[in-house]
Amino acid sequence: MIFNTLAEFKSALPHGTRLVGLDLGEKTIGLALSDSLRLIASARTNLKRAKFAANAVQIEQVIAQEQAGGLVIGLPLNMDGSSGAAAQSARAFARNFAARSPLPILLWDERLSTAAVTRTLLAADASRQRRREVVDKMAAAYILQGALDAMRNLP
Repeated sequence: MIFNTLAEFKSALPHGTRLVGLDLGEKTIGLALSDSLRLIASARTNLKRAKFAANAVQIEQVIAQEQAGGLVIGLPLNMDGSSGAAAQSARAFARNFAARSPLPILLWDERLSTAAVTRTLLAADASRQRRREVVDKMAAAYILQGALDAMRNLP
């Protein structure tokens, strides 16, 4: 089920389960994972973008292996808050995944996440090749961490 508010999403989560964060890039899907206390998000891997069904199976395997209780998907809104093609694609991905899984799903505003991660990698003097290899999974961690931080401020 896709939740529209963070409070609803949080209340639907099974206690003590980890969360999976996704950054839906054009060529790869960045995947991050929280700890069971939902304090820290860590970059996990990049999945090569393929047909939805193939990527969904890969994500479901991670969910099962890590006993995750929820999914946070980055929603790439335009800077003015409007939805473009990428946001529509993220919403479609979430709807398709929700049709396969009972897991609570949250679409989380990810404006500037890739830019923030890229700045961090540039500051660390990462090569262009290295940035290309890690930017999506680090963006997924950035997105997931934002949702975790916001959840901690809820009652």
